[in-house]
Amino acid sequence: MMGGMAGLEDVEQPRQRGNAAAGRFIPSVESEQALGVLELFGDPTKAEVRLPSRPESASAARRITHTVVVSRWSLSPQTAEHAVLLVSELVGNAVRHTGARVFGLRMVHRRGWIRFEVRDPSRGLPCLIPVRDMDTSGRGLFLVDKLSDRWGVDLLPRGKTTWFEMRIADRQVP
Repeated sequence: MMGGMAGLEDVEQPRQRGNAAAGRFIPSVESEQALGVLELFGDPTKAEVRLPSRPESASAARRITHTVVVSRWSLSPQTAEHAVLLVSELVGNAVRHTGARVFGLRMVHRRGWIRFEVRDPSRGLPCLIPVRDMDTSGRGLFLVDKLSDRWGVDLLPRGKTTWFEMRIADRQVP
């Protein structure tokens, strides 16, 4: 019998086997929950994730984005924060302004860049409007313009894809 843990002197303790445990990845509860988000909604790095065009889908899109940026791509918390905010803004625009029943969400990682896309069936183009201090709405594309490195809209035969890209340091790449 081995001692060492207070109150458990008479209970046999598991034996250490060298560094065998150090070589194995044991997922944390947090990472398992994060990856569960991708199982629930789908993985936008592999295929477009389709979400209902309802306000509560913005929350799902934020959770998916955070999971991909932090757990899948292992990028910085600040990168995740900006990506989550900007995806939320694009999703909000798709939900409020397109009249669509669903929208699509995709995420692409390339060397030095990450790209986020929101596709909807409307061909109406988003407008970047001047923002004043007292404005209570209309800041979405202003934020996208200020926090992303590039953004734009690709017209499709049936709809459009609004996207933004953020430059990342190559050392952040998993």
